[in-house]
Amino acid sequence: MNPFIHLRVHTAYSLCEGAVKIPDLIDVCEQEQIPAVAITDTNNMFGIMEFATKCSEHGIQPIIGTTLNFKYEDTIAPLPLLAQTEQGYGHLMKLMTAFYFHNDHFVMLHDLEQHSEDIICLSGGINGIAGKFVVEKAIDKATNYLNALSKIFHNNFYVEISRMGEPGEIVAEEFFVNYAIETKTPLVATNEVFFLKKDMHTAQDVLMCIADSTYVNVQERRKLTTEHYLKTSKEMYELFSDIPEAVLNTSIIAKRCSFMPIKKNPELPLFLDDDGNQEEEIMENKARAGLIEKLE
Repeated sequence: MNPFIHLRVHTAYSLCEGAVKIPDLIDVCEQEQIPAVAITDTNNMFGIMEFATKCSEHGIQPIIGTTLNFKYEDTIAPLPLLAQTEQGYGHLMKLMTAFYFHNDHFVMLHDLEQHSEDIICLSGGINGIAGKFVVEKAIDKATNYLNALSKIFHNNFYVEISRMGEPGEIVAEEFFVNYAIETKTPLVATNEVFFLKKDMHTAQDVLMCIADSTYVNVQERRKLTTEHYLKTSKEMYELFSDIPEAVLNTSIIAKRCSFMPIKKNPELPLFLDDDGNQEEEIMENKARAGLIEKLE
């Protein structure tokens, strides 16, 4: 049986959201014999090199990704993206740059159109824009949105479903499955991870309260269910026993994402003065001028 591969893991680099430390994630993957895992931290790729290095040391395949806030019409929601190749990794970094250049921090369709090559896009599930539209009963909007992503990413686009007990999940899944069948778009099952073990839910809930400057006893606030932990392959196949191909597709995506980032020395920009002198000459000239001034 092909293992379930986690494609939506938020580490501690998802600041005040994720409670997963990278060394602990690798330890659990080793214990559970998970051959590959992806990290998709929220709006950043800060942990990529640490993650890739630790994975390679333990014989685990790292899958490089991120989750960017995406704006479509007037709605903003998370969009998970995974790098297939070095070129895809480069496009992810360009999308990250575009994200920070927008004043309100998001990416848009025209950003994806420019930087989609060799990137696998997941639809975002219940918490993505399509999920929000379905919950609002704006079915045409949800369909148009998925069609737009499919047009940009072609065979690299997957319709994402999850079963974590979140509001609107059942209704959204029915729409997603029907859409996938009608458009022949592959389904993929995910379980967005914010903490490693189920009993860590309370601590993670407190972490989100700190992030949002609120209190645990406040009812109307951002919350996660107890199911946002690192489930085993057995748990996921049992959870999706009626749609096993959605679980199988996680292994297929892992096989398609063969990129391993290599640590490089910083490439500093070349500085020239008005006379065309480079850094060493500039430093020498300034030092000599300063020495002459002091001697005088």
